[in-house]
Amino acid sequence: MTDTSQPSADPPANETSANEKDYWSENIRLLWILMTIWFVVSFGAGILFRDFLDQFAIGGYPLGFWFAQQGSIYVFILLIIFYSIRIRQIERKYDLDD
Repeated sequence: MTDTSQPSADPPANETSANEKDYWSENIRLLWILMTIWFVVSFGAGILFRDFLDQFAIGGYPLGFWFAQQGSIYVFILLIIFYSIRIRQIERKYDLDD
């Protein structure tokens, strides 16, 4: 026979799912923002706005060319670093961190 007089230590199922839903909502929103920034930098600066950006130079190379070859990679790395820092904060907020 089991003792049912003690409350369960687990949170109610609907509370956990609401917490997880909020977490994933914030996570997906962050991903959309970062992917949009990456798209604008890589496709926009490297292709669409190349003619305008080519009037400026970095290290002797036209800025549009530089973004197409180097800049988008640097921005991508910075976005990864930002994402890892921000997702840790979000995980702590929803008590889902390791």
